[in-house]
Amino acid sequence: MSDSPQRKNVVVLGSTGSIGESSLKVARDIPELMNVIGLAANRSVESLASQIDEFDIKQACLFEPTGLDDLSKRVGSDVTLHTGEEGLVELATLPEADLVLIAIVGVAGLRPALAAIEAGKDIAVASKEILVMAGEAVMTAAREKGVRVLPVDSEHNAIFQCLEDRSSADVSRLILTASGGPFREFPADQLANVTKAQALKHPTWEMGQKITIDSATLFNKGLEMIEARWLFDIEMARVDVIIHPQSIVHSMVEFIDSSVLAQLSTTDMCFPIQYAVTWPERVPNTLPPLDFAELARLDFEAPRWDDFPALTLAKEAGTAGGTRYPYAGGTAGGTAGGTAVDAQPPPAVVPAPPRGDGGGAVLRGGQKDARRRIFLMRRFRVVARRAGEHGVHRRRDDAPLLAEPFRIL
Repeated sequence: MSDSPQRKNVVVLGSTGSIGESSLKVARDIPELMNVIGLAANRSVESLASQIDEFDIKQACLFEPTGLDDLSKRVGSDVTLHTGEEGLVELATLPEADLVLIAIVGVAGLRPALAAIEAGKDIAVASKEILVMAGEAVMTAAREKGVRVLPVDSEHNAIFQCLEDRSSADVSRLILTASGGPFREFPADQLANVTKAQALKHPTWEMGQKITIDSATLFNKGLEMIEARWLFDIEMARVDVIIHPQSIVHSMVEFIDSSVLAQLSTTDMCFPIQYAVTWPERVPNTLPPLDFAELARLDFEAPRWDDFPALTLAKEAGTAGGTRYPYAGGTAGGTAGGTAVDAQPPPAVVPAPPRGDGGGAVLRGGQKDARRRIFLMRRFRVVARRAGEHGVHRRRDDAPLLAEPFRIL
């Protein structure tokens, strides 16, 4: 650690969501190292106004323009307000920003992420859809600009800490841990009747609705597999998943000498957020340490691949490569959770999936491989369509959540 870690100017996109609020907790805990200079929210006028006042923000964005007049009255003329996707880009490219933390659920974070990279800013990514849809484009742009893409997801942040810039050639496997969600021990014949209320009862994490639903189906873990593939420049064959109900081991790296490094902490998103903000430094905080005597045991088990087929589907789509097939899966995930901000990524960055049998012309490999990739693309389309039919915000708490589509997810 250096003698005096530098204070960073941080923009938080998605500040009123669960990750955004945790980010501001970190800012309160280490104000000498994290200076929040810009905030963006979807439509939560009251919460955003309170945050602007607390952190003395001069630049803010409300994505939905309908609440802009109300926000303006609350914060006064000293605050420059932006709106829409252009507003997100404005904040992401503020000249004084050192780091842009992207905590927007769904696809809307892609354009500001690319804009921040183009402006030479490091980005901290909590929105996994960005890398699932356009991981190749994002990581290539970051390398060309010499900026860092710092993971905020607890699993990828754990791997980032274990790797410490080691080459992927030293790695045998990246092992993502998953709690298994609320349905880990449900018999297969009961999965068709699970409800939204049951799915929202995550056993270890407190998160927003969208990610909690995705965690219940393990769709979220499937997206994380694709995200890890791009973040750490490693093929999908070396990305694995293990069920760990306690959620204390956040992920592991197995190296080519068969040794394994793991990162452990209590279940609090402030840990990975702080490390993303203070990297490469480690600094004291008020977060609770682990009590190993109280833990007593850590359990691990293999995933139920047949009952939660999102894992296999994601692995196959990630292996197929490119941005076309994971893009559909990322869109499906956003739709399933009732994404708060629904903006499409630029076609030039994420091309639309090909339609019909003609799609084989744009696929690499022979006819058999092309047919398989088209099949994967169509499966993701089914997920997207049926997920939309069963969107979180349109379901009664006691209504069957996904019924038959659960088996597809």
